[in-house]
Amino acid sequence: MANGHPLNFLFTLSGYGFVMTYKASVLFVCVHNAGRSQMAAGFLKEFAGDRIEVRSAGTAPGDKVNPSAVEAMAELGIDISANFPKKLTDEAVKDSDYVITMGCGDTCPFFPGKTYLDWVLEDPAGQGVEAVRPIRDAVRKHVEELIAEIDAKF
Repeated sequence: MANGHPLNFLFTLSGYGFVMTYKASVLFVCVHNAGRSQMAAGFLKEFAGDRIEVRSAGTAPGDKVNPSAVEAMAELGIDISANFPKKLTDEAVKDSDYVITMGCGDTCPFFPGKTYLDWVLEDPAGQGVEAVRPIRDAVRKHVEELIAEIDAKF
C-alpha cells in the first residue's frame, strides 16, 4: 500500500528480507489553521522528524499564518514562516491516524478508526507575541505527550 492509507507502509531491505514498519500520521485542526495548528505541526516536525507524517488544516482557513505565532516559534528556532493555511478535507482526515482538534468543535468530520483528541487552547488570533508565548508553550507540552503516546503504539 502507499500514501492514502492511514498507516503508510515503509519497506526496508535487511539481510533477512523485507521488514515492514508503520509511519503514524497526525492531522492538527483549528478554525483558521493560522496559529495553534501551525505551531503544533511545527513542533511535531521538529521533534519527530520523518518518523511521523504531519498535516494541518482549518475549517475556515485564514489568509496567512499568524505573525505572532511565527515569531513565537522562531524564538525557539522553529521556522513556520513559509507555511500557509489549508482547508480541512475529508481526505486529510481519512489519511490520518490521529486527528487533533483545537477549537473547531462539531465542524470536524468524524470517521471511525481514528484517534480523536481535543486540545483546549486559547486562540492566538489577533494577539501579540507576549500573549502567544504561553499558548505556544501549552502546544509544545501537548505535542511532547502526543509523541510519547505514538511511540508507545507504533
